[in-house]
Amino acid sequence: MFYYIEGKLALKTDSYAVIDCGGVGYRIFSTGTTLASLGESGSHARLYTYLNIKNSADTLTIYGFSTIEEKNLFEMILGVSGIGAKTAAALLSNVSPSKFALCVVTDDAKYLSDKTPGLGPKGAKRLILELKDKFKDVYIEDAAVTETFTAAADEDSEALAALMALGYSRDEAAHALKGAAGSTEDMIKSALKNLI
Repeated sequence: MFYYIEGKLALKTDSYAVIDCGGVGYRIFSTGTTLASLGESGSHARLYTYLNIKNSADTLTIYGFSTIEEKNLFEMILGVSGIGAKTAAALLSNVSPSKFALCVVTDDAKYLSDKTPGLGPKGAKRLILELKDKFKDVYIEDAAVTETFTAAADEDSEALAALMALGYSRDEAAHALKGAAGSTEDMIKSALKNLI
C-alpha cells in the first residue's frame, strides 16, 4: 500500500519511530538497525514500508526499513510459515543480513534461535529449510558489499557463498578454500584460518 513514508522524525523509541508526514504522525515499527540509523527528532526521515495486516485482530501495523534490501529480506522471512512480523523484525534487529545469510547457507539454526526472541529451534530450522532455495536470487547488502548467493548443492559453492557473505571477495574466498575438505562448516573454519 505504501512504498515509503517520508517526513520529519517526530519520535523514536526502542521499537518504533513516528514520522510526521503532512500533519499525520505514522507510527512505524522497525529493526534496531534502522532505528539507530535515524537522526534526532526533527530531522528528515524516509522509511521503506511494509503494511502488516493481522486478520485475527483486524489491526494494521506499518514496518519500516532504511534500505530496500532490508525490507525485501523482512518480507522473505515473513513468507515462512509460523514467522510473524514481530519475530522477523527481532531477527533483523539482532542478526546482520550477512550473518543471516551465513546461517541459512550453513544450517546454523542454533545461532538464529539463540539471538532472536520469539524464535525457537524448530522455527529456526523451518526458516532455514524454507529460505535455502530462495537465497540463490537474493541480494544482501552489508558493509557496502553486495553479492548474489548461488545456493548450489555442492559444499564448495555453499562455503564460497558464506565467505562472500562475510565480506571476502570471490577470489579471496576461492583462494582460502583451496585444499579445504569436509562439511561446509569445516571448510569455512579452515578458510577463515587461512584468511586471518
